[in-house]
Amino acid sequence: MGSVNADLVVSVDRRPAPGETVLGSDLATYPGGKGANQAVAAARLGARTAILARIGDDGHGDLLRAALAEAGVDLGHLLVTPGPSGVALITVDPDGDNSIIVSPGANAHLAPSDLDSGLLSAAVVSFQLEIPLPTVEAAARTAAANGARVVLNLSPATAIPDDLLALCDPLVVNEHEAAFLLGARDDPASMATALLARGPRSVVITLGPEGALTADATGVTAVPSPKVEVVDTTGAGDAFTAALCLRLARGDTLADAARHAVRVGAAAVRKPGAQSSYPTADEPLPT
Repeated sequence: MGSVNADLVVSVDRRPAPGETVLGSDLATYPGGKGANQAVAAARLGARTAILARIGDDGHGDLLRAALAEAGVDLGHLLVTPGPSGVALITVDPDGDNSIIVSPGANAHLAPSDLDSGLLSAAVVSFQLEIPLPTVEAAARTAAANGARVVLNLSPATAIPDDLLALCDPLVVNEHEAAFLLGARDDPASMATALLARGPRSVVITLGPEGALTADATGVTAVPSPKVEVVDTTGAGDAFTAALCLRLARGDTLADAARHAVRVGAAAVRKPGAQSSYPTADEPLPT
């Protein structure tokens, strides 16, 4: 459950300073949005996947619907809002790192009244924060009450109430998001322990090329990532979270699920775009 965006991507030699103009590559348009990315990545990996989201009735909406359908995502709860779809404006530098501005569009209209209790009874329900927080809160409570495992990717970083934190199993953050929640940056293991003390049932901190850390009742586990040539990091975190959710749904421990997820995330950075870079279930993963 989450956002569906059109990703408008330009490659640049360097990002502009305030008031500066730089030239970039031709504009490329890809299907994206954190919710859609995770749904597509999970479906491509072999998961039975559905999405609850909103798109606009514009041309971007047509592109986004087609991409989800091609990946095999159940679209029975993909709703249409009159007006524009969500759009992400993305610049990618020569190292493959990206900067992103999101215009929510139809995503901002996903409301608690759109929720479907049956859909929120899946083995795992994954949330992100490119949709309204009250909708995430209501859906997470419903999912937890239905016995689903609630996975929350705190992106973009936003203050969330303690009762929502308490439902997360795991809370998935990168180092910047972890520091935002804690109010200070520390070494990743210390931040994972501190986040766990805030109330979630488990925590995953993604560390880019260094892999990830998991923290739960069994302790903190470092999960290194395979080393690959980076082309574009856009959507790699979503590929990681999707793979994590899939393996948790199949009964893996958190650490084992993360070990698979870092390989999927590493595979995703080797190609441009988000959804277009995601591996299929039969594609060899980096080791």
